[in-house]
Amino acid sequence: MMLNVSILGASGRMGRSLLSCIAEDKNLRLVGALTESSDPALGQDAGVSAGLGSLGVSLLDNRTHVLEKAEVAIDFTLPEATKANLAACVDSGTALVIGTTGLEEEGFKSLREATRQIPLVYGRNMSVGVNVFMDLVRRAAKALGEEYDAEILDAHHSQKVDAPSGTALALGEEVAKARGRTLEELGVKTRVGQTGPRVPNSVGFSVIRAGNIVGDHSVLFASPDERIELVHRATDRRTFASGALRAAMWVHDKKPGFYSMGDVLGLQGI
Repeated sequence: MMLNVSILGASGRMGRSLLSCIAEDKNLRLVGALTESSDPALGQDAGVSAGLGSLGVSLLDNRTHVLEKAEVAIDFTLPEATKANLAACVDSGTALVIGTTGLEEEGFKSLREATRQIPLVYGRNMSVGVNVFMDLVRRAAKALGEEYDAEILDAHHSQKVDAPSGTALALGEEVAKARGRTLEELGVKTRVGQTGPRVPNSVGFSVIRAGNIVGDHSVLFASPDERIELVHRATDRRTFASGALRAAMWVHDKKPGFYSMGDVLGLQGI
């Protein structure tokens, strides 16, 4: 089966990784590539612009044209573009895989509204390994309980604009959920000055932004007597692209609804 895919945000870091993976996969066909109107590469072949050679698809700024032949769209843009991208996918009846991070409540509201009409996979991190890692963290948090302090370390490249990362927040949410609470209740995202002793049952965050780190996350569970540390390190953005394309292959024929990478990988309920 050949799946027709359009990329929203085709000129960005993740967009270029997606183009590279699609060019190598005989089961995927690129049919659309969206970029910003201000992009100097607008109108150029998406593959040539990404240094891959011609893919026969031009970078466009018109969502309708980009989605015209697509069965699935993949969106790794910015939160400001999410609402318009969702509306275009709903109008064209195109399934969507979205990995945009930094969404506020309004953005999630738009996602939920769109899933009434199209199938949508949302993931703060599309890496297959990260989603298995997240499942392991969930299990560990549930088994260990409140007696173990939980700390999350998030390291990314110097150009990342949101902190903590969406993945770090998702990990924190899993820990909080396992304790029957919310991350809003338990999360401690800053520690400056005389903070006093650690608040019992809190979930602490530390953030590193440096160099070209693709994405490192670790979760530490510590009691007075022992420490358990779970770690995931991404060394190439292709891991996120590969996961997103796996999600695209999975979601294209699903009923309208809100799906996660846990659904894609069959992790739910394990």
